[in-house]
Amino acid sequence: MRRQTYFAKAGDVKSSWRIIDATDIPLGRLASDVAIVLMGKHRPEYTPHTDCGDFVVITNATKIGLTGNKAEQRLKLRYTGYPGGLKAESYGQVRERRPEKLVQDAVRRMLPKNRLGRVMLAKLKVYPGAEHPHASQEPMEMKV
Repeated sequence: MRRQTYFAKAGDVKSSWRIIDATDIPLGRLASDVAIVLMGKHRPEYTPHTDCGDFVVITNATKIGLTGNKAEQRLKLRYTGYPGGLKAESYGQVRERRPEKLVQDAVRRMLPKNRLGRVMLAKLKVYPGAEHPHASQEPMEMKV
């Protein structure tokens, strides 16, 4: 009997849905656990060049935890493309204005920086409140 390494094919992996309530969970801990599930590293048949991950729904993004003084001191920077167009906004302001963007950016930075990483990020659904339109997929509760 030959021993061979198993490589998952694109059609072999059955994706499931997971749901996380982000209330009072630190942003970095949540992002690292979600990135592992999106990549599929929680599965025994994980293959680096195949999308083995699950769909993840994050609710209550407005109540996400920021430890220490990160809400006031850490800045989210973006550049408009014009001279002098650097815009800075604190994490607390971003959490109030667009909390789903704050969570999505933290997870995006923990995924691979290639085509497959962009496909994985599309499987992340973030909602500021407790309601979400994915009840028909019957997502399983995920502990962080």
